[in-house]
Amino acid sequence: MRVVVQNDKYGAYRKQRIRAGIAVLAAAAIASGCADGASTAPPAAGQQPREAPGAKAPDKRHAAQRARVAAAKRWGLSRVPLTAPPPPAVKPEIKTRAGFEVDGHEEDGLPPVFTTIPTRQKIVFLTIDDGAEKDPAFLRMMRELRVPYTAFLSDYLVKEDYGYFKRMQQAGVSLHNHTLHHPYLPGLSYSRQKREICGMQNVIEKHYGTRPTLFRPPFGNYNADTLYAAKACGIKYAPLWNEEVFADHWEYREWDRDLHPGDIVLSHFRGKDDWKGTMPDMVRRFLEKVTAKGYAVARLEDYL
Repeated sequence: MRVVVQNDKYGAYRKQRIRAGIAVLAAAAIASGCADGASTAPPAAGQQPREAPGAKAPDKRHAAQRARVAAAKRWGLSRVPLTAPPPPAVKPEIKTRAGFEVDGHEEDGLPPVFTTIPTRQKIVFLTIDDGAEKDPAFLRMMRELRVPYTAFLSDYLVKEDYGYFKRMQQAGVSLHNHTLHHPYLPGLSYSRQKREICGMQNVIEKHYGTRPTLFRPPFGNYNADTLYAAKACGIKYAPLWNEEVFADHWEYREWDRDLHPGDIVLSHFRGKDDWKGTMPDMVRRFLEKVTAKGYAVARLEDYL
């Protein structure tokens, strides 16, 4: 009888210890942030599960990449264009390419003339000149593929549809100076060159709200007067190009006929009236080559 009483007391004591232990563990779990204090009970019927605090939202980069994959397929590309690395925290020093200098270039701080951005990264820059072709499909293609580019505009062509280039600007494209009438500048006096360049500065400011800092001389031809006039009009850089891409072929400045890190690529706003193809055809040719060679397309202004 005594043994039974002792066992009953021991059993009651053990139950109390177990209940106390459970209470201690529960308190410790809450105090230590177990599940960050979130209930581990399953959600009620029809209720969405509650994310624990600190859980990551769906990765927007993955969604953007899926969109690029779909766009590449839609526009007939065999590869998805590569994404450029972030712009450099410290911009590279831009100097005039050897052999492209004019008298007084460095002494008077004239805009540097260059064909390549100094970088070791496998990136190239797409630049498009004049403004003759105004293909809506081109705008859609570049927007959907998220390919950056820089436009150099001439007013005698742009004025047919300023709105087309406004839509381009609203998509994030920078609009720069390619003169009013696209003349052979070395054949003009200093004052006439200045009118061509400063006049286009005024046009772009009037219609697009900015004064360009980049200027590309028509045909790539310039002299000292050109660069002095450009500087007087507020121009900081005069980028040329190292390759030119058309709808059906490429042309090269260098003997090796290849891409190089930091190369500036030229094309034009042209269509079937001038090319054997359309602007989307040109973009496909451009992207197929640069992507196959492991290059991404970067934004020129981010490196200047």
